[in-house]
Parts: sequence; structure tokens; C-alpha cells
Amino acid sequence: MKRRQFLRRALLAVAPLSGSAARDRHSRIQARPRIVIVGGGFAGSACALHLLELEPRLDVALIDPIERYVTCPMSNEVVVGLRAAGSITVTRRGVRDAGVKMLLERVVRCDFTARRVHFEAGGSLHFDRLVLAPGIRFLTDRIAGYDARATQSMPHAWQAGEQTQRLAQLLRALEDGGAAAISVPSGLYRCPPAPYERASLMAHWLKEHRPRSKVLIFDANNRFPRQDLYTAAWHELYPGIIEWIPAGEGGEVTRVDASSMTLYTSSGAHRVALANIIPPQAPSLLAVESALASDHGWCPIDPLTFESTLQRGVYVIGDACIADAMPKAASAACSQAAQCARAIVAVLADREAPTTELSSVCYSLVAPGRVMTFSARYKLEDRHIVAGGTVADPDAQQAEAAQDWYRSIRAEAFAG
Repeated sequence: MKRRQFLRRALLAVAPLSGSAARDRHSRIQARPRIVIVGGGFAGSACALHLLELEPRLDVALIDPIERYVTCPMSNEVVVGLRAAGSITVTRRGVRDAGVKMLLERVVRCDFTARRVHFEAGGSLHFDRLVLAPGIRFLTDRIAGYDARATQSMPHAWQAGEQTQRLAQLLRALEDGGAAAISVPSGLYRCPPAPYERASLMAHWLKEHRPRSKVLIFDANNRFPRQDLYTAAWHELYPGIIEWIPAGEGGEVTRVDASSMTLYTSSGAHRVALANIIPPQAPSLLAVESALASDHGWCPIDPLTFESTLQRGVYVIGDACIADAMPKAASAACSQAAQCARAIVAVLADREAPTTELSSVCYSLVAPGRVMTFSARYKLEDRHIVAGGTVADPDAQQAEAAQDWYRSIRAEAFAG
């Protein structure tokens, strides 16, 4: 279907009705409350599927401009050639087949008073309950010189897809002896262990293909998740190949010169052959412009329901929300999506939202067949999400579990 035809049909579908048609539609909405979900990543898509599983009579609409979604989980394997890009790409077919109304649109404004979301291409859609799963945006202006052009020569690859492919191309083009740098931001960002997984896998690739090269990790932090396990693995697998530079030793990159491939920190200028610059992150502009973000930059929520504490009747899940101890990760997003769906169904049935345990798990490859597992379960204490968890050392059994987990979480979020 041509884009113009699709938009025309979409506009007709959401245009205001009058007379008996309006009364009929009002009756249907009351019988089938419409839940609109903005953002079709792991959080939003999983929430849509959980809602219909819990209550098939709901009218659930999922809005996202992208038909083919590329997952961040396992994208580091694509960078180093352990996976094909197609293996981490999903379509919306399974979601549609489950009964979710999928709209390939970009939402630019939320009108909470009129209960409508407005599309970039025109038109709007009514909602009875709204779930925002808008993800993150990159604060590229926090690093001087890191503009849109610089992201091509110094890709972040923190949004899987074209950037992942670009970083893979640059890695393959690296000359032996050249240094590959990864810049890690401070503050909250998507998937905290992922920069160190990427460093590990890049070191594995360099060891095999560019043995005189090394990986430099410029870190705006003075410590990182399970640093002891990563460091032990690096000493064993990649002696002399990975160098970690913490913030206290000039690890925070504050400026870049993409033309000369130079990174600037408090310790001076560092010229490298390959630069993977991961900028600081914040919720999407839609969340901020909808006044759902607080002074600390992220979206505060009620941890029992994931309803915004700043706007009643609106829920925020996934990377954009601040969920205390929970990381910004795909598994955490799916767990939040399930709890949010349970809460919405309970509210619509005039019941209290159930108190259930949340969870997250992250599999981090340090080499092909060797994985570190970060797992945690979370519970509510004094209206806060607190965690206790376990960490498994790298072994082959965990590597197999990582593949099983990826297939499972894709099925949970995208029904296929």
C-alpha cells in the first residue's frame, strides 16, 4: 500500500465522528477500553501482547514508525561478525497476528486533557489509557564536536541497525597496530554491562585479525558492573589488549575531532584509529515535552503500576522510566511491561494492582562460548524497587542459556 493511501485510511479511522456514529463509537470504547502504547521496542511491544493475553476484549493500539525493529541485545555479536544483522531483526507480523492494532506513525504530541496522541503526518488517536515506552535519546551536545556528521566516523552503535553496521565496517577496515577506543558515558544509560562486552568481543576479533592492535576504554566512571569478573577474564583471554582508563585517570571524553580521530580528556589529546563514542543518554523528547520527566531527567513512576507520578492515567515503561534498582535493559523492560499490563487490567476492573516480583537478566559475552550472567529479582519495599541477585561466572553452559534467553525474550516482546 502506498504511503499516501495508508495515511488517508489512518486519518479516516481516527477522525472525529458525529451523530449516531459518535454514540456508537462511544459505546464501543466503553465496552472495549482503548489502550494506546507509544513505542514499539521491547517494553511497548511486550506490554501490548501482555494486555491482550490478560484481557482479549481490550482495544490495543501500538504506535511506532519502524516496521522492522533491530534489537540491541546480541548486536555486539553483529559488530564482530559472530552474527548476521538479519538474525537480530524482527518484524511486526507476530504482534499484528496477536490482535494488536499496529500503526506505523510517529507521535509528536500527547494531549492528556483530550486523551489523544497526535501524529507527525497528521491525524490523531483517542485513548482511554496511555502507555509511553519511548526509549532514549542521545545527548550528543554533551561532547563537544560530536555532531551528526561525527556519528558516521565515530559511531555510537547504541541504537541497533545502521550504526551497528557502520561500526562493524570500521572495525574490519582497522589497520593492524591501530588503537580502537570505546567512550563510556557517566550517569544512567542503556544496558550498563554492554560497553565492556563490546570491548571484550572487539578484543577477541583483534586478537585473531589485528594482533598488534588494542582496545582503549575511556570511561567517565571510576568503576563498572562486575569489574572484578571482567578484569579477570581480560587478563586471561586478552593480556595487553584491553586498557581501561577510569574517570580519575582522564577517562571522560569531553571533546572529539572526527577529522583527525582525536579524543580529548583531562589527560590530554588521544589520537586513535577507531572511535566508538557512546554519548550520555536521557528519555526521548516526547517524554520530556509531555512533562513526564522530572528534574533528574528521567520519568518517575509508581513502582507498583508504572503509572507516571506526574500525570495520572499515563504509564511509562522501559528505558525512559526511573525504576530504582532496575537497569535499563531489554529483560527489565519486558518485566516492567508485564507488571504495567497487569496494573492496567486491574484498574479497568476496579481492582487493586497485584504486587508481583520483577526481574532482569543480562548475558554478557567475553568471548565466543563464554558468557557472564547478571541476574536479579526485585520487590517493593516502602514504594521503592529493591534488588537481590546472583552473578554466574563465564562458562559454556551460560553461553547456551544466553541463546535460549534471546529466543525467549524475542517471543515475549514480538510474538516470534
